Amino acid sequence: MNAWLERQRGLIDYSVANLGRRKGRNLTLFLAYVLLVFLLASVVLYGDALRREARALLADAPELVVQRLTAGRHDLLPADWLEKVRGLRGVRDVEARLWGYHYDAAVAVNYTLLVPNASQPGPGQAVIGAALARARGLAPGDVLSLRGVDGQPYAFVIAAVLDTASELASADLMRVNARDFRAFFGIEPGRYTDIALYVSNPREVRKVAEKVLQRLPAARVIARDEMRRTYEAAFNWRQGVLLTFLSLLLLAFALLAWDKASGLSAEERREIGILKALGWDTGDVLRMKLWEGALLSLCAFLAGYVLAWLHVFYADAPLFTAVLKGWSVLYPQFKLAPEVDAAQIASLCFLTVLPYVAATIAPVWRAATLDPDEVMRE
Repeated sequence: MNAWLERQRGLIDYSVANLGRRKGRNLTLFLAYVLLVFLLASVVLYGDALRREARALLADAPELVVQRLTAGRHDLLPADWLEKVRGLRGVRDVEARLWGYHYDAAVAVNYTLLVPNASQPGPGQAVIGAALARARGLAPGDVLSLRGVDGQPYAFVIAAVLDTASELASADLMRVNARDFRAFFGIEPGRYTDIALYVSNPREVRKVAEKVLQRLPAARVIARDEMRRTYEAAFNWRQGVLLTFLSLLLLAFALLAWDKASGLSAEERREIGILKALGWDTGDVLRMKLWEGALLSLCAFLAGYVLAWLHVFYADAPLFTAVLKGWSVLYPQFKLAPEVDAAQIASLCFLTVLPYVAATIAPVWRAATLDPDEVMRE
C-alpha cells in the first residue's frame, strides 16, 4: 500500500511539474474553465436558492384558496360564501381576505394593497414594503398620496416600513385597514377578494376542495401545492433561458476538449516517447496524464464553484438578478440562505470535469501503446 501511494505521489509531482512547463497554455485553459464553471454554477445555485425561498414562504400559506369566477375571470365574492365553507368537515379555520393591485404612474409600478387579518394599521395609515419605500423615498411619518377608483387622492401616512428580511414577499406591499381599502377601491361591505381555508389534515386537502366545488360551483379552488408548482415553474423557465444561453459556452468548451482529444502536439508525443524509453509502462503514462487532467479540471471546478458561491450568496448575483428575479421596477433586496447540495455539486462536476478528463486520456492511450521510436517519428 505504501509503495502504491509513493508511486501516485511521484506521478502527481511529475504532473504538477509538467503543467508548469506549459504555463501560458494551461493558464489560458484554466481561466476559461473557471469562467465556464462560474457561470453555470451561479445560475444553478441562484435558481435553487430562489426555489427554496419560495417554498419557505409558502410553508405558512393556507392549504386552499377559494376564488369566485365570473365569465372565467376572478371576481369579488359575497360574504355568504364564508358560511357555506365554514362548516365543511376537515376545515380548521376560514378567513375572508381583501387584497388588490394599484398602478402608480409616478414610478410605473404596481402596488399590492392588502388588509391584514390581525394588527391592521389605523385609519389613513399604511405599512409598506422596503422596496416600495426606496422607490418613493419614504420613511415612517411621510405621506403617500394615491388616486383612488373615484379619481380622488387618498393620503396614507406611513406608519412603518416592513423588515427587509421579508422583502421577497413584501417588496411592493401596502398594508391598510379594511375601511380605507374599501373606500380606495370602491368595494361595498360584505364582499371579499377570496377566502383562505386551513385544512387540519394535509391528506384531506383534495377531498375538501371537492366539497367546496360541490357547494360553490362558480368557485375556483387553488391548492398550496399548485401555488408552489407555479412558482417553481416560473423559476425553472427563467433559469432555463440563462442555461440555454450558457450552453453556447459549454459547446465552445466541448469543442476545445474535442480539439485536445483529436491529437497530441509534437512536444507531447516526444515526451511520451522519452518516458517509454526510460522504462515507463503504458499504465504509468496514462495515470500521469490522468492526474494532469484531473488536477487542472478539479482545481478549475473548485475555483469556479467557490466564486459562484460568493457571487450568489454574498454579492446577490448581479449578473443574473434581473432575469431570475423577474422584470420589475421594484426589485426586492434579500439575502439567500446558502445550502450545500451534494447532488447539485456532483451534477456540475459530471458536466464539466469528466468530459475534459476523458478527452485527455483518449489521445494519450494511443501514443502510449506504441514503441518509443515510433511515437517520436510521428
